[in-house]
Amino acid sequence: MKRRIAVAAALAATLVGAAACGSSSDSSETPNANASVNGAGKTIKVWLMVDAQSGWPEVVKQANDRFTQATGAQVQVDYQQWTDHLAKLDTTLAGNDVPDVVELGNTEMPKYVFNQAFAPLDKGQFENSGQWLTGLSAPCELDGKTYCVPYYAGARVLLYRTDLFKDAGLSAPKTYEDVVAAAKALKAKNGNDKQFSAFLMPGKYWYAAMAWVHGSGGEIAKKDGDKWVGSLSEPAAQEGLTKWADLAKTYSSGDPTKDEADQDPVFAQGKTGMIYANGWELGAVQEQLKDPNDPASAKVKTKVNGKVASAPMPGVPSFLGGSNVAVTAKSPNADLAAKWAQIFTDAKSQEGLIAKGVLPNATSLLDKAAAVKGNEATAQAAKETWFVPMAPKWSDVESANVLQNMLVSIATGKSSVADATKEADAKINEILNAS
Repeated sequence: MKRRIAVAAALAATLVGAAACGSSSDSSETPNANASVNGAGKTIKVWLMVDAQSGWPEVVKQANDRFTQATGAQVQVDYQQWTDHLAKLDTTLAGNDVPDVVELGNTEMPKYVFNQAFAPLDKGQFENSGQWLTGLSAPCELDGKTYCVPYYAGARVLLYRTDLFKDAGLSAPKTYEDVVAAAKALKAKNGNDKQFSAFLMPGKYWYAAMAWVHGSGGEIAKKDGDKWVGSLSEPAAQEGLTKWADLAKTYSSGDPTKDEADQDPVFAQGKTGMIYANGWELGAVQEQLKDPNDPASAKVKTKVNGKVASAPMPGVPSFLGGSNVAVTAKSPNADLAAKWAQIFTDAKSQEGLIAKGVLPNATSLLDKAAAVKGNEATAQAAKETWFVPMAPKWSDVESANVLQNMLVSIATGKSSVADATKEADAKINEILNAS
């Protein structure tokens, strides 16, 4: 769920377009999830990200079992790593041996939708489709057709150490000013420990920094006629980035050149007062795998177990991250693939995900999510969210690390906010408007 889009844009968009050209099934045809198909002897191939393998394997298993019971077909799930899955997908889609179903992050989806890598789907065949979260469903829509199905969402919240807050006479922040005041108080009380971060803020954490941008009324980029224009150098965006930089430079002792990938184990060491995190990280910081390299290893309690709480981050809208699943245009088992996607995203599967601390794919299920202990803040945060520009080449901006490089330049003091954003806007314009 940590959208670490660290790979370069390995292949051009034309390669993805080639995935649809000459496919074994016309991408204009709509797979029928409700078709009566005898799947005996068949196996569909599904690519899911590793989050499902470590976070909710039970949800995957029950969906696979229900699918097999309904169709007679088997499911082969291959788990992918966030670091290289796009390059691997591009290469695979250029051939003929493709997965039937693919999971992508919601910010990654537009490029593949625009390039017709996925088959259109009958939206009405999927449960709760009338209430899908916009941040998940919008990347699936093009020219009145639906090309993917919302899978799960994650909203970011404030995680804080309840014991440290109590010792400092603090309560959960209600305003952004409260957040800064709490960071100041925690730093003063733990100032002798040079490793202590009152508010840990990794320099490359662009989901956080852009939330500060949107909280001040700014945008990353916007459409102007037929062109996309980077907006980070505009006053509102610079105001948000300045607030973010002040927080990071003043209250975080972490490496400003790192991203948020290891903020959970860092927080778990007990030397951090607050972090900005996905809701599910409330559990991750308190119980972690005994062997981080083995998803099947036992979980052990950390130093901060029972000492952490979450709250909506005041004054900062939450990024609605998450994933969608799509049927590839070249799938030789399109109807079966659509059936699997239908089952994997239905209410029963969503309830399993809710129990694991992630957000469901529909607004109609948010109240159920809020009723689960630990999910209250996340469900509340999901009501005020922001999303990346809906540009066909947005994933290329992510892959090129434009925002990450800008933020490191600011956090390390190499560049001013004004200079760094001017350079980032130029690169955003070049990428988003490339032919």
